[in-house]
Amino acid sequence: MLPPRSVPSERAPGVPEPEELWEAEMERLRCSGTPVRGLPYAMMDKRLIWQLREPAGVQTLRWQRWQRRRQTVERRLREAAQRLARGLGLWEAALYEIGGLFGTGIRSYFTFLRFLLLLNLLSLLLTTSFVLLPLAWLRPPDPGPALNLTLQCPGSRQSQPGVLRFHNQLWHVLTGRAFTNTYLFYGAYRVGPESSSVYSIHLAYLLSPLACLLLCFCGTLRRMVKGLPQKTLLGQGYQAPLSAKVFSSWDFCIRVQEAAIIKKHEISNEFKVELEEGRRFQLMQQQTRAQRACHLLSYLRVNILIGLLVVGAISAIFWATKYSQDNKEESLFLLLQYLPPGVIALVNFLGPLLFTFLVQLENYPPNTEINLTLIWCVALKLASLGMFSFSLGQTILCIGRDKTSCESYGYNACDYQCWENSVGEELYKLSIFNFLLTVAFAFLVTLPRRLLVDRFSGRFWAWLQREEFLVPKNVLDIVAGQTVTWMGLFYCPLLPLLNSVFLFLTFYIKKYTLLKNSRASSRPFRASSSTFFFQLVLLLGLLLAAVPLGYVVSSIHSSWDCGLFTNYSAPWQVVPELVALGLPPIGQRALHYLGSHAFSFPLLIMLSLVLTVCISQTQANARAIHRLRKQLVWQVQEKWHLVEDLSRLLPEPGPSNSPGPKSPASQASRPRSFCPGFPCPGSPGPRAPPPGPSVVDAAGLHSTCPGPHGTPASARRFRFPSVAEL
Repeated sequence: MLPPRSVPSERAPGVPEPEELWEAEMERLRCSGTPVRGLPYAMMDKRLIWQLREPAGVQTLRWQRWQRRRQTVERRLREAAQRLARGLGLWEAALYEIGGLFGTGIRSYFTFLRFLLLLNLLSLLLTTSFVLLPLAWLRPPDPGPALNLTLQCPGSRQSQPGVLRFHNQLWHVLTGRAFTNTYLFYGAYRVGPESSSVYSIHLAYLLSPLACLLLCFCGTLRRMVKGLPQKTLLGQGYQAPLSAKVFSSWDFCIRVQEAAIIKKHEISNEFKVELEEGRRFQLMQQQTRAQRACHLLSYLRVNILIGLLVVGAISAIFWATKYSQDNKEESLFLLLQYLPPGVIALVNFLGPLLFTFLVQLENYPPNTEINLTLIWCVALKLASLGMFSFSLGQTILCIGRDKTSCESYGYNACDYQCWENSVGEELYKLSIFNFLLTVAFAFLVTLPRRLLVDRFSGRFWAWLQREEFLVPKNVLDIVAGQTVTWMGLFYCPLLPLLNSVFLFLTFYIKKYTLLKNSRASSRPFRASSSTFFFQLVLLLGLLLAAVPLGYVVSSIHSSWDCGLFTNYSAPWQVVPELVALGLPPIGQRALHYLGSHAFSFPLLIMLSLVLTVCISQTQANARAIHRLRKQLVWQVQEKWHLVEDLSRLLPEPGPSNSPGPKSPASQASRPRSFCPGFPCPGSPGPRAPPPGPSVVDAAGLHSTCPGPHGTPASARRFRFPSVAEL
């Protein structure tokens, strides 16, 4: 640390000795609780401060040194692990290239796709660990032959002989019937009674889908709220200073030409986003009340029209599913099996295009356009899947219709002997069809369009141009596929494996489409504004998958001749049976109390109190943040006042000043920095010479000539920053 400078003995009255100020500063730094690593000093000064803070005593010093070394080693190991994880992370180089060339908005789609792949792999790991491995390792007892039930079905349907010509191996793979007797579907999981077994396969199979949904919910919620504290602290209208991006955006460690080109594109995209947002903000500030009212009316008109389109699409899906299930005796049934997935795919292909066209007519900001289109596309997709599930429930489980065919067994046993396999096959076909549609659209539509546009020239081809990479449509496709996977966790336990393969291939297909066949949006958007909506859409899909699953597990009778729960009225009945067999009476009474109303009402009241406290704390934090913002503005304005006062009081350097020795009084009267090594924050720096000639008043202080309005020029050099600039 720099030692205190020696000054002449003569000093102005009322000014303390520099040595005293230096010692006071050292005492403050020694007693301060701020970590040495966070102090804005040079390394040599930090070592001196660390030595000043060392406590007396050999034993304490050894213990603290050992703790400090351990913390240093842990920090270095953690940083090394993070660097290794980033280096070995999936698609890191590809994501960096996409973000640099097309902006963070399009990169957020590929990051979201990687996150979904991770969720599917975790779900597959849970199912394999708790169901498949115990089945292979423990070898539970064989349940014996299936029940031979005599079904009395009026007017049983006979299969047509013409159907057989369609039954080849490829068709069996596409419909899922080739894997009916494998662990891909529910019907292949069969074990005997487990009264003497230590591990319950029934309970593991029942709780695995619920655990997967809970794990996916926690991961999605954590990813969604990761940026909320920063948004709360910075505010909605916060914008980073453009000057900081101008002077500090370049990475001087870049030595490769390709990396330099990607970095240039990344900085250019950031500037485009900033300038576009600034222009939009100015246009919104200049709008009158009449213009805002017209804008609101047009907003309502567009949303009402889109809502009517969604209702029509849902009706088409309902009738297509009903027609496909009601015509099973027809010879073309094998073609009709893909009628509901085909109608759903057609609706979800045309819907986003129409929504994007209607939303773009209103000239919304890019972020609003993306989010609004995404909301309506998600409403269409989730409503389509919900109507598809309701149609299957109406046909198989007699939900919402005459239950005469379901009175005997609790489901339509005449047409669906193993109804869980039938539902699993429908979801399997829907997942297969979505992926095949993605491949076909990429190589049969987008690729030929790019080849034709590049090959021919003319007004029509210039108007057609390459296809724009629509983020809402692509997010919609992968969210729909993930929702189908969650819906099939109970009926098709290995569907996450299939979806993981599809997501892995989809990443490379979409990357090729983006880099070779598509064009980026002419109006780039910020990734942070859409990432939250991506996670919110995923949570809505998770909710749509969890509600039917909870209803089926708790209320619907299982199939009589396939699966694990043939002897139970509902799959959830295995839980109280295992509790009665495996827990002592005290544990049973405790669980019964936890499930009774006597525990539910106090728990609800306690949760209400906790929620009230959290909301109150959030509001108090918001008020504190608002006060801190105002205090920051006041402090900055106060510093500007001090700078203005110093500009009036300090002598101005002029040509008449000789390079000879200064008087000790003038040296002592000048403020100097007492921070070791460099000036303190807020200390005045070198100033430019005044614009006008200086005159010396009677007191010997220099003052500038007044300007045209009578204001001194030194006062005009400073201005108070506005709140928007801060």
